[in-house]
This record gives sequence, structure tokens and C-alpha cells, in this order.
Amino acid sequence: MAHTAIVPGTAPIRVLIADDLALVRDGFAMILSVQPDLDLVGEVSDGAEAIAAARELRPDVVLMDIRMPNVDGIEATAAICRETDAKVLVLTTFDLDEYVYDALRAGASGFLLKDMRRDELVGAIRVVASGESLLAPTVTRRLIAHVVGTGTPASATPVDRARLESLTARESDTLRQIARGLSNAEIATELYVSEHTVKTHVSSLLSKLGLRDRVQAVVLAYEAGLVRPGETAPPTPS
Repeated sequence: MAHTAIVPGTAPIRVLIADDLALVRDGFAMILSVQPDLDLVGEVSDGAEAIAAARELRPDVVLMDIRMPNVDGIEATAAICRETDAKVLVLTTFDLDEYVYDALRAGASGFLLKDMRRDELVGAIRVVASGESLLAPTVTRRLIAHVVGTGTPASATPVDRARLESLTARESDTLRQIARGLSNAEIATELYVSEHTVKTHVSSLLSKLGLRDRVQAVVLAYEAGLVRPGETAPPTPS
């Protein structure tokens, strides 16, 4: 496996593992140990320990199992995202785990399946640490459509709606395309603009909405009814 060299002056990515199964923790630790740009700073077995370790160790990325004793991964994710700058990657056994959506709402930056390849784990950690979105477009569409269901979303708060109204027309269009699961390059093609312009719109709308990343933007867009579950066609021009 090819290694990623550390750029001089760049600190390794600090990773914390939270999983109640020792075998899983050991497996992840072994994978991370051979990556020069990744630094395993701790291993814990439940959510309460994860919260305490995140406060003390200040990891860049937390690999978080959802189902753990005492404090579960969802509650731990919410606390860590609220109290630290760490990015949380949720670990799940099932592709469409019913708890994944709750974890994303709690602040997680994405999710990983426990049967992933080692290069997928390493790549996901690097992607999230860099501030980019983890979820692939197809995964975003399938996951959100499944967990939101086919009913009319109605959980956006008045504050959320006020923030949405602060977006420009082009930022709103960009948000809809993000929620459809399109990448920046695909959004650029859809809206007939450059990819750089799309990145600018994404950065601006995240700032206005007070969101950590585009995964959170997807959740809000569905909850506010900007996009319906399963929608794949571009919005009809008004």
C-alpha cells in the first residue's frame, strides 16, 4: 500500500477510536499505525469515555461506533461536536442503519461501514480532516432518502427557515444540488458555472447557515423541504 508522506511542517492527523469491541479497535489501530500522516492518540470503549478523551486529547478525527454501552455514539457525537473541533466519522455495521441519520444531525461529518477496505478508512480520515465532505453523492442520496422517508419534512425550526431565507438565489440552488447528492463538479455543470464558483457558494451558504460541513447542509435541506427524499431531477425553474 502506498503511504502518504507528511508535508514538512504539517502535523499528523490525530485520531481517536471509540468502539466497544476490542477486536475492532485493534484492527483500526493496526491500519493507522503504518500511516505516517496519521497519529492514533487514544482508544475508548464507550461514549462517555469518548467524550472525556476528546476533551483531553483534542483529536482531529474521531472514529465513532453508534451502538455502545452507557453513552451511545449519537450522544457522544453531539457532545464532541459541540465542545471540540473534532470531526466525527460514524462507524456502522449496516449500510442504512436507522441511527446514522441521528448521528449526522448530531454533527457527524459522515459514516463508514465496518467492512470497508483499509484504504477506504485511511482515505476517509484524510478527507474529513481536510474539511471536505465524506459521503459520496450516491451514498448521500440513498441514506437521506431512506431515513427521512416519504413524508413531508417538517422539522426545520423558525431559525433554520430564517437562515435559509438569507441565502441568495444561487446559493439556494447550490444547496438543492448538494442535497441531491451532486459533487462540486456536477453542480458546476448543472448550474453552468465554474467549480471555483461552486466552492465559493458552498462556503458562503455553510457560513450563513451556521453549519460545519455539507453533510449538515444536506440534512437541513431535507428537513426544510427544499428537496424531497428520492428526488434526482433538477428543480424546475421558477
